[in-house]
Order: sequence, then C-alpha cells, then structure tokens
Amino acid sequence: MLNVTRLMRLEDGGSGDAGDPAAPRALPARGTRPPAVVVWNTTRQCNLRCRHCYAAAAATAAPDELTTAEGRALIEDLARSGVASLVLSGGEPLLRRDLVGLARHAAAAGLHVALSTGGTLLDAPTARALAAAGVEYVGVSIDGIGRRHDRVRGVAGGFDGALAGLRHARDAGLRTGLRFTLTRTTRPDLEPVLDLMEAERVDRGYVSHLVYVGRARRLSGEALSRRETRAAVEAVFDRAEAWRRRRLDAELVTGNSDADGVALWLRLRGRDAAAAERVRRCLAARGGNATGVAIASVDRRGDVHPDQFWPHASLGSVREQSFGEIWGDPREPLLAALRDRRRHLRGRCAGCAHVALCGGGSRVRAEALLGDPWAADPGCHLTDAEIGVTSGRTGDEIEGDGLRADDAAPRECASAGP
Repeated sequence: MLNVTRLMRLEDGGSGDAGDPAAPRALPARGTRPPAVVVWNTTRQCNLRCRHCYAAAAATAAPDELTTAEGRALIEDLARSGVASLVLSGGEPLLRRDLVGLARHAAAAGLHVALSTGGTLLDAPTARALAAAGVEYVGVSIDGIGRRHDRVRGVAGGFDGALAGLRHARDAGLRTGLRFTLTRTTRPDLEPVLDLMEAERVDRGYVSHLVYVGRARRLSGEALSRRETRAAVEAVFDRAEAWRRRRLDAELVTGNSDADGVALWLRLRGRDAAAAERVRRCLAARGGNATGVAIASVDRRGDVHPDQFWPHASLGSVREQSFGEIWGDPREPLLAALRDRRRHLRGRCAGCAHVALCGGGSRVRAEALLGDPWAADPGCHLTDAEIGVTSGRTGDEIEGDGLRADDAAPRECASAGP
C-alpha cells in the first residue's frame, strides 16, 4: 500500500507523519521481524456476491472455520509474535456473531484493530459496539455510484447499504476508509467516488489495482491497458494534490501496484528534485511490495499465507504451530524467495531500473495471468523507457539507480509508507 498523501507532504519539507499511532511504518529488514499487519479472513460467509472477491466468499460459513476460542488464541499468538495491526476481514466479518468480542480481545492484547467490510450490515448499534471494543478503523468497499456498485457487488441496493454503513462508522467516531477496486467497469466512477469521499468526510480513500485470484480469476478482460492504468493513477495523484492545496484532512492511498510509487517519484522529479529525492529515499527504505515481509494473512481455517491474495499457498496452520514459528521458518521456500525476490525476477522486472523501489510488484498477479510468479508484473504501468529496459544495461549496473548506500530509512518517511 502506497500512502500518496503522506509522500506528497514531503514536497513541503514536512515529515509525512500524521501522528497516527496505527499509521503504517517503513518496512523492517526483510525476513528479520514479524509482519506489521496481519489480515485475518475470519469467515467464508458473505451477504454479497462480488465479482472480484479474492476470497471466493459464499452464502454460508465453512464448517472448518476457527472457533471463538481458536480465534482468541490466534489473537494472543499474533500479539506475542510482535504483530502490530490486525485487519478483521472475510467474507463479511460482521456475519460472525463473536466479531465484536474478538475485536475487543485483540485491542486488549495491544493490537491496532481494523475492520474490512462490505458495509451493508454495519448499523448504528454495531458501529458503536465496534468503537467501544477498541476498533480504530473501518474500511467499506464502494466500487462505483449506485447501480454500478450494485452490479459489481452482485446485490441490488448494495450501494445504499454500503454508504449507510460508512456513515454509521463515521458517526460512531471510527476512522473511516472507502475502498475502490480499479477495473474497466469501475474506472468511469473513480472521480465520482473520490467526490463522494470528500462529501462524506471519509478519512482515507484506498484505490486498489485488481489482483486476479478467487473469483477475479475470471476477470482478465477487466484489465485496463498500461496507458489507461497510468491515467487513473495520475488522476489519484491530481486529487491528492488538490486536497493538499485545500488542506483537506483526508488521505489517498493506492494498493497492489508498487509501480505507483515510482510514478509519483517520476512526477515530482520533473518539478522539484529535492522533494523527489526525499520520496525516492522513502520508497527505497520501504523496499516495495511487502508480501511475505511486512504483511501476512490467516484464512478462516487458520492457514497462514504470504498475504491475502495467496490463498492457494499455505505456509502452515496455527492449529498446529505458532504464527511466529510459521513466519520465521527459514526452510519455507516461498517465504525465502519472496524475501530475496530480486534474484528470481524475470522479464521487464529483472531489468527494471527501479526494482529497488517497487520490489518487483505483484508476484501473485504474475502467477495468475502468466503462470509464473517470477515473470514481469502484468499490472505494471511504467513504460520501457521509464524503467530503462531499452538501455541494454544489466541488473548489476542498474541496481544503484534505486537503492543507494546512504538509503537508510530517512526519519521524515517513518510513516510515509506502509
């Protein structure tokens, strides 16, 4: 996840730190620490039928889901392991009757707790209960205005329900987020959704690039062209700049495409070299894609994954081992490769001048669309000229273009990136 707003604050010479104790931080050294964020997909059950659901949720819960006692044990395990933040997701997590209790247990264990929801089940009493339990942030998915959202989410009235849920969360004093997945179907409503975010005083807007797992495996035709994707990303940058000029207290972030960070750096480099250098150093300190490094997921049955988009790759089960043992196992080949991914990259990513900034992008998207997790990320919107692949330089020669010897994490970007 790339926090565009905080990185843009560096152009003003500021720290980019919004003072949020739950703010994402610069990545730790790869493979040496627990992930900063764990996404727990608490249930398969969902009341929506979203076309792009990475979890392939269903109308009923699965019989092998973690029980309340197992969920509490997982939470304690994550806290002991040093995990900072827990995202309660699904399916639709609000369909778990024990959700508020689990959230309360997580907050009491010292975890920053967030909720990822379709929003339609989030009524006012539930929002107040979540706030009282210690939930800090609620993200609601809105993929268009009115019927477009309903078409994507598969349920009539879904937009009105999601918007009502967002308002209930805001009115309960919770920090709110609006999540939008960028596809060919949703692209026409990107700007209107950002308008909605401003009108509803949402704290954070999250624009996610599509990852082709779960039901989204059937959506390769929804992919935007490289040029169309870049135009959408630049539209997000434009809006973030406009809000910054107007001093609106709202953030814009993008996800599932670390090329966005490079695009932002290139944009700033053309007008403010000093600011661009600060951004470049922050991106280098982050290291790009955090899968298997600073983010992990636990599915409904307790299997651990490199992130929520790798449901087909289980690293182990918390029913059999502690989370820390699974995450720290040096013999786990996928984790080892993800933590040393640059030596495995092929195609455009292997020769990219900015691989130290993006980390090679989404490996699971490459696997889903090309059958090879180390192939070039098909979602990268940078041109060959921008990444230097036409120059004929080798990977060793271009390594210094992204990561330099003095690129220890600068103090000013401590919370500028996830």
